Amino acid sequence: MSPSEPPVKRTAVFIDGQNLFHGAREAFGYTYPNYDVHALARRLCAARGWQLVQTRFYTGIPDPADNQFWHRFWEGKLRAISWQGVHVYSRALRYRNKTVKLPDGARHTFLSGEEKGIDVRIALDIIRMAHRKEYDVGLVLSQDQDLSEVAEEIRVIAREQDRWIKIACAFPSSPTSRNRRGIDKTDWIRIDRATYDACLDRRDYRRGAPADVPSDG
Repeated sequence: MSPSEPPVKRTAVFIDGQNLFHGAREAFGYTYPNYDVHALARRLCAARGWQLVQTRFYTGIPDPADNQFWHRFWEGKLRAISWQGVHVYSRALRYRNKTVKLPDGARHTFLSGEEKGIDVRIALDIIRMAHRKEYDVGLVLSQDQDLSEVAEEIRVIAREQDRWIKIACAFPSSPTSRNRRGIDKTDWIRIDRATYDACLDRRDYRRGAPADVPSDG
């Protein structure tokens, strides 16, 4: 017999900050990470009757020597996220010159951010917390297909522990999205514009807004 589905589904939310931003940019046209992490996690769980027990946020941030502007932005935003009780994990995001060839034959050089180790950290936390039975639902806000193997590992853990575990992924989606796929081997939850817009961070850290008070949500 399959393990019974728990009446109260304890949910841990794992958010890949850069992946979520790029999805929102494609889907809704936003030009900077304007989401309220805690509000979005709560809203997605509440809509499904899941009990949010923990939110974890992961992102690369640029070194101040590479990009002082965005380094300060992320410092302020991560400080506010931490005050909301969200577990934050960040690593240095390095900006390097990248050259591409345009359709007319011209070459264009621009700064490109390179994020290393974030997907590995997310994977480790999802697996570690499942082993410790810290959640029934693992909700991942990302479309990174590297995490599909994690979903398979969670199924192995569920069989070993003889318990019900669900892995789902949520991502911004609209007719303008080029990538409309969630992570393979997970349940997909599409975030529409109304849901996303209900969870905007009222502070714009690009403008040096004060970060001494947590955002609402």
